[in-house]
Amino acid sequence: MKQIIVPLDLSDESINGLELAIVISSKTKSDIQMVYVVKKSSDFPLISREEEQQFARNRFQELMNNYEHKLAAGVKLSYIIKKGKIYDEIVEQAESFDDSAIVASTHGASGFEEFFIGSNALKIITACERPVFAIKYGIVPGNIRRILLPIDYTMDTRQKVPYTAKIAGYFGAQVHVMGVTTGNDQELVQRIKTWTHQVSDHLKELGIETVTTMKRGESISGMIVDYAREQKADLISIMTEQESAFRNFTIGSNAQQLISKSPVPVLCITSKDLQIRTGFKKYRGVPPA
Repeated sequence: MKQIIVPLDLSDESINGLELAIVISSKTKSDIQMVYVVKKSSDFPLISREEEQQFARNRFQELMNNYEHKLAAGVKLSYIIKKGKIYDEIVEQAESFDDSAIVASTHGASGFEEFFIGSNALKIITACERPVFAIKYGIVPGNIRRILLPIDYTMDTRQKVPYTAKIAGYFGAQVHVMGVTTGNDQELVQRIKTWTHQVSDHLKELGIETVTTMKRGESISGMIVDYAREQKADLISIMTEQESAFRNFTIGSNAQQLISKSPVPVLCITSKDLQIRTGFKKYRGVPPA
């Protein structure tokens, strides 16, 4: 991770993304680039586009003055102002770097909660090949000491393990590998148990401290959120398409509920086998019907 992209609407609420990016960068030594997008329909109808851009430049300069002293040695903080659709411009900016991630607040003056949980959430998370850290207002962790890694029945559930392991390695974090199921099918339960122990063993081989547990209940997202609170987790790592509904271009309800209800930041990893680019630019895997 050489570059962290932080989408900002310049509200105080959206600054959480920048603060989490600084926490991550303190270990990864990644540079940070803040991004503001001037949309076709302006959020500031009473001022001109030029005035909006000047407002953004002034706000960015203020943020740089306030946060540059918090950066690790050698880390650069910069900004860019773009024009167009928010999700398109952010994805393109992230993918203009060889190795990057996106960190953004899910609350903000221009509707960042909807930006992540509504239709734009679908577009940015499924379109971008980069990991996305989603953080709610007021919950920036000062450190990442415990990461919750749920393992479910889906075939791609283990794709998040390598990136999660990297984050755990940077922070020296303990990883809680949590098998989750809502059913009683013994074959399915055994599969999840097997995968859970395989993941735990793999992390231990990498020198990462692990805790392994199995949970069964009515709501996968509910079990994960409850366990995160109980164990005081600092990060939850998930795949963002946890249901077949993803093929209809909808984020699985488990992922959507976790992003909206999680008491801690959520690391969203998109399946490499079902990656879809918005704007009909490209898709990978099963084509749309």
